[in-house]
Amino acid sequence: MPPLTEPAPAVPAPTRSDGHRSITVPDGASFWRRLFAFAGPGYLIAVGYMDPGNWATDLAGGSAYGYTLLSVVLLSNLMAMVLQALSARLGIAGGLDLAQACRDRYPRPVALMLWLLCEIAIIACDLAEVLGTAIALKLLFGMPLVWGVCVTGLDVFLILALQRYGFRKLEAFVVALLLVIAGSFVFELALAKPDWSAAAAGLVPSGRILRDPAMLYIAIGIMGATVMPHNLYLHSSIVQTRAWREDDAGRAQAIRMATIDSTIALGLAFFINAAILMLAAATFHVAGHTGVAEIDEAYRLLTPLLGGAAASIVFAVALLASGQNSTVTGTLAGQIVMEGFLHLRIPVWLRRMVTRGLAIVPAIAVVAGTGDAGATKLLILSQVVLSLQLPFAVFPLIQFVGDRDLMGRFAIGPGLRVLAWSIAAAIFLLNAVLVYGLL
Repeated sequence: MPPLTEPAPAVPAPTRSDGHRSITVPDGASFWRRLFAFAGPGYLIAVGYMDPGNWATDLAGGSAYGYTLLSVVLLSNLMAMVLQALSARLGIAGGLDLAQACRDRYPRPVALMLWLLCEIAIIACDLAEVLGTAIALKLLFGMPLVWGVCVTGLDVFLILALQRYGFRKLEAFVVALLLVIAGSFVFELALAKPDWSAAAAGLVPSGRILRDPAMLYIAIGIMGATVMPHNLYLHSSIVQTRAWREDDAGRAQAIRMATIDSTIALGLAFFINAAILMLAAATFHVAGHTGVAEIDEAYRLLTPLLGGAAASIVFAVALLASGQNSTVTGTLAGQIVMEGFLHLRIPVWLRRMVTRGLAIVPAIAVVAGTGDAGATKLLILSQVVLSLQLPFAVFPLIQFVGDRDLMGRFAIGPGLRVLAWSIAAAIFLLNAVLVYGLL
């Protein structure tokens, strides 16, 4: 990554989030009241870690390899917890979101390249949301997949309606849908009765993952679906919706509370991702259905294998909730990235329609050309694309939070710096192995 330019002025640039410092943090209140005031951004971030792209990769991994790839889900979530904590630290102590920091502290050609790569990642994520929502509409209402893809263009009106009621209401809507998803998988696991000892063994990494190209492809897809590049931009901005005390003690408290918030929320994301993979392992893999990689195929098999029609319906409802939740956070991330990198503010509906249009066109082309079978393959490919974009968000983030000119006393120390760069190196290495295998 090119060296930083001259340090930006000490006065932090305002975040582009409409809810900037709009939520009061009670000074001197109890720990739990302060934590409640900070709770919210972590759950918006967690949405990206359980979107429809995760469903495709987790279902493919669980049906093909049983519980083996649970270790990848666990490691991906642990990496995500570290990276999201660093993202929150940048927003709180540096006063900039990641897009603004890249614009202010890199040469313009480098910043523009990073912006284009981030936009590609957002389109890939939106592609997963489009396909996931369309598949859910097909499963629940029998809507043809092509029509379902077209209907997802109306999601922009949901975003506009939610944003009218303020940022806190938006967070409440997202948390409510997360609870629907979590409750759905508690129900599914109760029916599936997974092998808990085999699941525990699956949490231990296996060298087979690196030796088997097909397994590695799915593993990197899981990582790409779990650690989302645009979430690093999003978190560094929306954490600034909290009005913490503007001194070192207030910033230290804000960093601690934001880290707790995101860690708890990502713990919930780990449960849901693990539950999807375990459901596939316990239901499909043990029954010999090792090729189940399509969401609609999983839907059809759940009822006969688990012995209840409710299993399939609950699965589809959770998928629909997942797609709608991801739509909300994808829109916010798109706004923040464009405004941060380009200093350009455009209407939410226009930004949303452009992004969704760029996702809908390839989705319609694939579904029309290959039929429903191509949808899940495109879902998995979108997650691999996200994984390939990840280093271009992670490297700048680690560089910024270690920069004392920007972060002051809140710059990360040697221990955390080694951990963060080790995570970045692991991501880069896995992506290099993937590209080599594809070539």
